[in-house]
Parts: sequence; C-alpha cells; structure tokens
Amino acid sequence: MVYVVMGVSGSGKTTVGKMLSDRLDIDFYDADDFHSLSSLDKMKNSIPLKDEDRMPWLLNLARNIRDWNKGRGAVIACSALKEEYRRMLSGDGNAKVVFIYLEGDKSFISARMKARREHFFQEPLLESQFEALEPPVNAITMKIDAPPSEICDGILNKLAGLG
Repeated sequence: MVYVVMGVSGSGKTTVGKMLSDRLDIDFYDADDFHSLSSLDKMKNSIPLKDEDRMPWLLNLARNIRDWNKGRGAVIACSALKEEYRRMLSGDGNAKVVFIYLEGDKSFISARMKARREHFFQEPLLESQFEALEPPVNAITMKIDAPPSEICDGILNKLAGLG
C-alpha cells in the first residue's frame, strides 16, 4: 500500500509522513524530490507551477507508486491538490493508494510558513495552492491543529478502522 500524505505547503506533510513511515516501517519519499530543476527553480522564485509543469512530475510519481506497491509500499508527502492529480497518482483507481489529507486554514499555515527558513517553497505561493486545492472526498482527513504525533496516532487509528 502507498500512503499519500497530501495538502498545501506548510500543512506538515513531510513531518507527519516521516513519522507515519517510521511507525509503519516502510520507506518515506518527498514528492518535491521528484520535481524537475526548472520547476524547483520556479518555486524558489515564487512562480506558481502550471499543470503543464506538473504533468511529467505526476506521471513519474505514478510510475514510482506502481513500483512501491510491488514492494513493501511507501509513504509519500505530495501536495496532490487536484482530483485530477490524485486520479493520476492512483492509476485511475488501479493502484493501492490511500490519501491522507492534512487540512488547515490559510492563516494558521501562513504563520507556520513564515517561521520556517530552510524550505524552498515560500509563503507567497501559498495563495496559489489554496486556489488550486480541491479537498478530497475519498481520503482520511486530519486537522493539523494538534502535535504531529497526535495527528499520526489519529491516522493510524483511522487506517486500522479501514481494515
């Protein structure tokens, strides 16, 4: 199974994703590591990506998800903002993928982003992410107003409930 921890930048995908992968004892991947250099450069310069920038990245991630499903599975931190992107990542429902949506409001996430310095994605792009966000219908949804360990506990409880 591949678990996609999704949401806008600053929602805690990497922190929660790493914690979840440790608890599930499977590999963790950050989808940002799969972007092209040109896309990373755009984001570093506060230029929002367009769908044509994202398509090769999404197709590459979808191939990797198929491969990870052949092995032990994985946890991946990926924005997966639109339903179309999630369909691509799940192979139109043919791949074993669980989406975990980290939900938070813009002011909370904006304050969190202003406090971090080491990440390439800067706060001015947050608006474009919220504009693109299509909250998932078929996902485990977790509010991000709790400590990461509590969010991870909640995810594991919901996963156990799925069987």
